[in-house]
Amino acid sequence: MSDGFLGAFSDAHRERLLSFARTVSFPAGTRVFDEDDPAQRFWVLRHGHVDLDCHDPARGALVVETLGEGELLGWSWLFEPYRWHLGATAQDAVTAYEFDADPVRAAIEQDARFGLALTRSVASVAIGRRLRACRIRLLDLYRPTDTGRASAGGEPR
Repeated sequence: MSDGFLGAFSDAHRERLLSFARTVSFPAGTRVFDEDDPAQRFWVLRHGHVDLDCHDPARGALVVETLGEGELLGWSWLFEPYRWHLGATAQDAVTAYEFDADPVRAAIEQDARFGLALTRSVASVAIGRRLRACRIRLLDLYRPTDTGRASAGGEPR
C-alpha cells in the first residue's frame, strides 16, 4: 500500500491513529454510507476503489470522485453536525482500516499536536481535493453540449 493519507503523519502520529484501526472488507457493490446519514466512522483504503456520489432525484447517484489505495474515505465525522455530505459505494472488493469516530475525536481533544496533525491532513488531503474533484465533475456534467453556438465575439466556435 502506498503511504497516501497516512504518509502525511509523523511516525508517532501515524502509530497513534492506527492504534484505533481495525481491518474491514467490503464486497463490490456494497453501499458504505448514504448522503446525510450520521457520520460515525471513517476509513483509509488499503485495496480497492470506492465511488463517492451525490444524489440527483432525476438521475440517481452521480459519481463525483473515485478513491483508491491509501486514500481517506470520510471526513464528515470530524466536523459537526457529523453527517455525510456524499454517499459511497465499493466499486470493487475493498479492504480498509476502519476507525470509530468517537475515540479518535477524544484523542484529538487529549493531544493537541495529534489533533492538529489529523485536522490539517483531513482538511488538505480530503476536503480541498474532494471539493476540487466535485467542481470538475459538476463542470463535466453541466457543460453545454452545443459546440456550434456563437462565442462571446459572435463567431461560431
